[in-house]
Amino acid sequence: MYISIVQLEYVLALSTYGSFVAAAEHCHVTQPTLSMQLKKLEEELGVLLFDRSRQPLMPTDVGARIVEQARIVLHEVNKIGEIVHDSKGIIKGELNIGIIPTLSPFLLPLFIGEFNRKYPGIQLHIQDLQTDDILGKIKKDQLDVGILVTPTRDPSVQENPIFYEEFYAYLDESLIKDKKGNSVEMDELLENRLWMLEEGNCFRNQTFNLCGLNQLKFKDLKFRYESGNLHTLIKLVDREGGITLIPQLASFDLSVKRREQLRFIGRNHPVREVSLVYSRKFAKIGLIRKLEEEILHNLPQEVLGNSAANIVEIYAVK
Repeated sequence: MYISIVQLEYVLALSTYGSFVAAAEHCHVTQPTLSMQLKKLEEELGVLLFDRSRQPLMPTDVGARIVEQARIVLHEVNKIGEIVHDSKGIIKGELNIGIIPTLSPFLLPLFIGEFNRKYPGIQLHIQDLQTDDILGKIKKDQLDVGILVTPTRDPSVQENPIFYEEFYAYLDESLIKDKKGNSVEMDELLENRLWMLEEGNCFRNQTFNLCGLNQLKFKDLKFRYESGNLHTLIKLVDREGGITLIPQLASFDLSVKRREQLRFIGRNHPVREVSLVYSRKFAKIGLIRKLEEEILHNLPQEVLGNSAANIVEIYAVK
């Protein structure tokens, strides 16, 4: 039995993209070339790998098992290149990164320029994605690593916590005038107009857990507004009053005046855990370690000094 690496790459592409046209474009070959190679592989194995009657294409039962095995084989093949590069001290390759929207505008500018200058041989491809999308793409080998909030409780991926980021409450000026001290309690958050991120965002889920809310309780609040953007929530607090929660890294982008409107939450300083998440097969682990080193090297000391004692879960209270 003869199976080529190229044929396995075509099988994975078909499984991922669900059509011969899209898979061929991804593999930079013509559609007839890809179709011919798949047919040769199916004849060699004596089984059909994909159900052509369905759109998008779906693996057959045996095809699905072969797809997963092909994924493992290609991971191991890619490690050969890593071993060679490590032995020669070469740092090069392509790294596909997914990062959640509540981290990307605040974290990426801290390290991305220095990373590119330090490692010109590494090509970075970065996408803003929600947590579930990042995890899905990691499992399909469409991403090498995710920068996201954990724990995800997903046993199929490896989570490497790299720092802990505090939650801050951002209050309107009228509340600041009446407020003594540098912290705000949970019940005070619910007594005021609470501006939230939209559904599907893990920061929203953590806000729910932090405040002891669930979807039904949130709908019972006298006023609610949901946005996909932290900057929008801050501007709404400034103009309309109330409170919103922001992650610590976002606070460094605020003006001096706005920073004076920040307060700690309670006495325990709740945090979110930020991790590098990748396949348990450890593909491109050398490049991922370089990414971790640069992130940690460029983080503010205030963030590096945070404790992991009070991590807020990312799943919303039912």
